[in-house]
Amino acid sequence: MPIAENLIAFTLAAALLTLTPGIDTALVLRTAAVEGRRQALRAALGINAGCLLWGAAVAFGLGALLAVSEFAYNLLKYCGAAYLAWLGLNLLLRPRSSLALAQASGKPDANWFLRGLLGNLLNPKVGIFYVSFLPQFIPQGQPLIAWTFVLVGIHVALGLIWALALIGATQPLGHWLRRAAVIRWLDRSTGLIFLLFAARLALSRR
Repeated sequence: MPIAENLIAFTLAAALLTLTPGIDTALVLRTAAVEGRRQALRAALGINAGCLLWGAAVAFGLGALLAVSEFAYNLLKYCGAAYLAWLGLNLLLRPRSSLALAQASGKPDANWFLRGLLGNLLNPKVGIFYVSFLPQFIPQGQPLIAWTFVLVGIHVALGLIWALALIGATQPLGHWLRRAAVIRWLDRSTGLIFLLFAARLALSRR
């Protein structure tokens, strides 16, 4: 397949993957609605930084370890499930009713970047996906490392565009989304979603 066709085919496939609702979409939407667009952007940057790190791992062969080592895969899987469960329980059991403290402090919260990053890095399915999916779109005879980063870069760019679209979609409803009852509902709903994803990840097989 010619290089241009490879890039177009991968872009379409990655776009479909990006638009499929998942933990990343839930995290960005909830953060944009409750915390505001700056924090949601930090979460999105963390998620996509995780994709870049997974891409680097795959490019340099570390991601292949997850494809062949049952122990490594399960270790990362259960760590990821535990992390998602921890996030979910915090949101479910301790929902907030206002943003007064966060707004009054005026200090940026780097935790959302870290939460996005860790949520991505602790999901071995991202690594497995890259290991199994990316090689299909690397033209024969082309440098593996360079092409891996090109394809991951396309995926990251699509992810950022989608995150910006989600963040933008919450702004017209910002006043309503910041009501106390809505904030509690969003926290609990997102917490439940995170717990469901944690269970799905823990019980998943290759």
